[in-house]
Amino acid sequence: MIRVLLADDQSLVRAGFRALLDAQPDIEVAGEASDGEEALRRVRELRPDVVLMDIRMPVCDGLAATRGITGDGDLSEVKVVMLTTFELDEYVFEAIRSGASGFLVKDTEPEELVRAVRAVVQGDALLSPGVTRRLIAEFAARSKEPAAEGALAGLTEREREVMALVGIGLSNEEIARRLVVSPLTAKTHVSRTMVKLGARDRAQLVVLAYESGLVRPGWLG
Repeated sequence: MIRVLLADDQSLVRAGFRALLDAQPDIEVAGEASDGEEALRRVRELRPDVVLMDIRMPVCDGLAATRGITGDGDLSEVKVVMLTTFELDEYVFEAIRSGASGFLVKDTEPEELVRAVRAVVQGDALLSPGVTRRLIAEFAARSKEPAAEGALAGLTEREREVMALVGIGLSNEEIARRLVVSPLTAKTHVSRTMVKLGARDRAQLVVLAYESGLVRPGWLG
């Protein structure tokens, strides 16, 4: 059973998400929070698998709460999906930098929300359809001068190649087609790369791809 915490200051939003998720045979809503401070407290108490976190909340916003979760080694298994009103929310970029596994717009289709919860538990980054490339382009535009590639020294050439493809927004299926391998093989390479680099998830792998200089602005075709 996948346990979810809902963090949003609007009770109607939480009620709608709860009704949808609790109707799934493999998902249960473990708890709710109306601000970021309460969300962090509830995460430590309940240890959910996934937190659906609104970016804008009173007392402590979703970004600060997410940093509190991802910066706590005891909560390393907890995945955060940020919720935003607009696809190009100014805080989405910072949310990924803060360790969120992805984000969804609040008006996403119900099946997409359910898929998101299941996807992040499996270690996949989750971004609203059509937004991945734009988000990565935004990251590229804001990225600082790349650091030395020493952090990637432990990767094989194939793993570097796979990481670069993740960095430009390709899915496992797209990577498999590009490299002429099976999707399972592509997923294995991605997983091994994440383990070697200590990346929490695919979203953090994208950040590392840019910060290491493996992928550079302008590579998006």
